[in-house]
Amino acid sequence: MNFSNAQINPMNSTTQSPELEKLTLGAGCFWCVEAVFENLEGVESAVSGYMGGTIKNPSYREICTGRTGHAEVVQVVYNSNILSTATLLEVFFSTHDPTTLNRQGADAGTQYRSAIYYHSDKQQKEAVLAKEKAGLEWTGSVVTEVTAASDFFVAEDYHQAYYELNGEAPYCRAVILPKMQKLQSNFKHLLKFQ
Repeated sequence: MNFSNAQINPMNSTTQSPELEKLTLGAGCFWCVEAVFENLEGVESAVSGYMGGTIKNPSYREICTGRTGHAEVVQVVYNSNILSTATLLEVFFSTHDPTTLNRQGADAGTQYRSAIYYHSDKQQKEAVLAKEKAGLEWTGSVVTEVTAASDFFVAEDYHQAYYELNGEAPYCRAVILPKMQKLQSNFKHLLKFQ
């Protein structure tokens, strides 16, 4: 798959049928988020990128400074007849720590914030409800931002399908593999390959 550091307008539909929806999620490093969501039944695509910042067409190097305001995100296109938004958000809140502000593990900075960027009023309501539910399940305060989607910028090619292509890399084994094991343990019934 060839990706470019291109802007995708949040209001443009990239779907062909009414049951396909798009939700954009930030939960730390996008390599981790993409690996989790691309394995769920009903997910058509999970693309790493950037959202929520102040400049157009940011690069990874710019994002890493924390000065652009962007979050590392994954734009998930999914069939809501197979995987509901509520279930997608349950997986989201279960596979990262939504109580740490601008941090996931050793990854620190505003680009690693917990965020839900919704693409419809219905998704906004579901995101608020999911955040409230997560607040009852986590001991700390849930700091996940719930914000309307803005322009999405696709990350550089080498960030796409990172775990799939680099599963033996130290970061993948130390950080992503435990998330995948948790996904397998808690959400096996939702996986494409069981």
